[in-house]
Amino acid sequence: MTYKKTTDADDETSQRAASLIKKHRPDMTFYRDTYRQLHSMPELSGQEEGTARIVADYLTSLGSFEVVTKIGGHGVVGVLTNGEGPTILLRADMDALPLLEKTGLPYASVRTQVDKSGVEKPVMHACGHDTHVSSMMAVAKLLLSARSHWQGTLICLFQPAEEHLNGAKAMVDDGLYDKIPHPDIVLTQHVDNARCGTIQLRSGPTMTASVSLQIRIFGRGGHDSAPQDCIDPIIIGSSIVVQLQTIVSRQIDPGQLAVVTCGSIHAGDAPNIIPDSLDLKINIRALTNDIIDRILASVKRIVEAACKAGGCDREPLIETISSTPATIHDEATVQTLEKSFASYFGSQLEHMDVVTASEDVSILATAVGAPMVIWFFGSTDPIQWDTAKKNGKLNEIPYNHSPLFAPTIQSLDAAVDAMSLAALTLFKPALEVV
Repeated sequence: MTYKKTTDADDETSQRAASLIKKHRPDMTFYRDTYRQLHSMPELSGQEEGTARIVADYLTSLGSFEVVTKIGGHGVVGVLTNGEGPTILLRADMDALPLLEKTGLPYASVRTQVDKSGVEKPVMHACGHDTHVSSMMAVAKLLLSARSHWQGTLICLFQPAEEHLNGAKAMVDDGLYDKIPHPDIVLTQHVDNARCGTIQLRSGPTMTASVSLQIRIFGRGGHDSAPQDCIDPIIIGSSIVVQLQTIVSRQIDPGQLAVVTCGSIHAGDAPNIIPDSLDLKINIRALTNDIIDRILASVKRIVEAACKAGGCDREPLIETISSTPATIHDEATVQTLEKSFASYFGSQLEHMDVVTASEDVSILATAVGAPMVIWFFGSTDPIQWDTAKKNGKLNEIPYNHSPLFAPTIQSLDAAVDAMSLAALTLFKPALEVV
């Protein structure tokens, strides 16, 4: 896709913003060091206490932000009121993943934490939220330094528990918008494994809605030498797992995006005991609520039918453990940012395909009826990327959630520029350059 040629007015806006970014961008040494620190001390979803403390102390040290902490757990918000104008919320997520890091970086994580189920796990920033936090800290400093050139209210929100897709909802449910102004727009960005320096943006539906279910099948346990006296939940559960894979292939229009995954199955602990129950964890993704609802109905039908066919004495238990809507961009805002980004980043601005992963950031926007936009920034060393592309091995570059995912530290520069540029562009109605 080729972006439309920018007009002189678009170029003027971008050039003005570029001048401000160049003049007010802080020395990145501190933020690169902060990135290394955060990378070495990752924290699981809901346990971001240390990260939140670093963020809150930093925002407080800037002197002009009203800082609110412990929203929805470890959520932190800094509000900078700067005259009449739009209220823009910039969001960065803070949590890490239960993975053993294998990057070999000198600042690689060797940390472990006990997860909510009581199991000690290795922890790694394998989704790049450390880049989100450290770059947002730099953006806060830049926009504060340039405050005489824009008017409005800036909200820098640092969110916990994105990986569980419940952190945004937790903040909203904890009275977020009773404590801070309602935003006119919500913006966020996410790192990926594209070439460092690139920015990816698209219009319309961008990331999938997601629903995760926990299902318990109730059988009748006993000695494996007497299966006739038991109801084997493992047989029933195995049938369910296979049947679930027919939903997308046989019940959803092939032109529609949908994913159904059984990511966890557990029953019993001994080879000679038929267990009483079996637990499944299932994830569903699609771009529309209609397809999500159809898949949910199919899952319920398949599970209940399998239990009935297996002779279960009890109805299965089906619980929703997380849910987030699709990420759908506001078209007008995308068009505005597209023009500014195209002028600023040139050929480094790329069209983004639909991302089949999910995000909960849209909850921060839909809670107050605000538009939102997310874009992605690349993090792979340009030489590594170009070599892999030349050799047809781009698929071998580690991606998010890989134990080898290691964003180059220079990727922070484009992240800071993109977020600052977006804010300065959207503050434009009240912009006064002096």
